[in-house]
Amino acid sequence: MIFTSFKFLLFFVIVTFVYFLLNKKLKLYWLLISSYYFYMSWNPKYALLMLFSTIITYLSGIFISKSKNNKTKKLFVGLSFFINIAILFLFKYYSFAINFFNSLFANIGLNIPNTLNLLLPVGISFYTFQALSYTMDVYRNDVKVEKNFFTYALFVSFFPQLVAGPIEKSKDLLKQFDETHKFSWSNLNYGLILIGIGFFYKLVIADRAAIIVNATYNNLSNFATSGGIYLIFATFLFAFQIYFDFSSYSIIARGSAKILGYDLTKNFNVPYMATSIKDFWHRWHISLST
Repeated sequence: MIFTSFKFLLFFVIVTFVYFLLNKKLKLYWLLISSYYFYMSWNPKYALLMLFSTIITYLSGIFISKSKNNKTKKLFVGLSFFINIAILFLFKYYSFAINFFNSLFANIGLNIPNTLNLLLPVGISFYTFQALSYTMDVYRNDVKVEKNFFTYALFVSFFPQLVAGPIEKSKDLLKQFDETHKFSWSNLNYGLILIGIGFFYKLVIADRAAIIVNATYNNLSNFATSGGIYLIFATFLFAFQIYFDFSSYSIIARGSAKILGYDLTKNFNVPYMATSIKDFWHRWHISLST
């Protein structure tokens, strides 16, 4: 279920309509159920993976808050990070590492068979980093430990920013789940503007640029000798394709959350106007770099 599909629009309208009919406590459960349904629309079994990461980091927060000495706290932080990063590596980088190793040592006959052949779970990097940021925030006493498991599970799985960010800090988003959110025309207006901008970025700019980029790079042999100018132009367009593609989802996420009454982090700040590489990384995927 992608943001620019009719299925998502129908899903979001239903979620929003029911959400504002419910009381404060039921709102939380409704959003949690909706978020897991949203994620399971890709692959239901990988929701268990997200749930496992949620349980690990939730328990690590509890144990860290109850620990009396710093060594024990560091132990639980280390375990939380090790388990979650190991899962992230296994599903996202294992096949790449095996293929790289095999290509590197192919001349001497070393070969490791890739027997796992795992599919990449959607959004695994985003919810893993968000869950681990909570572990660090509890360790640093930046936030109080969240004792309500359902509230914490919603923090990890909140559907507007689940699959493409922004990655929210627990001190910014968790507290919003304890607030009362009522329907607001101003939130609806601003949210729809953001969603409209996101749709324009994705459908009008990124997807149109992709047509030229894909046509060029899928036929390199036709351009390598006589069409250098086309390669340069396609490369130029690709820079804008990846920016508008990525930023569109973050903007739609912000707009969707705003309609529901939640404020998410601005994830991009005209990065191609940066004056240095350092400045660029302060403007691109801001929620990750911070």
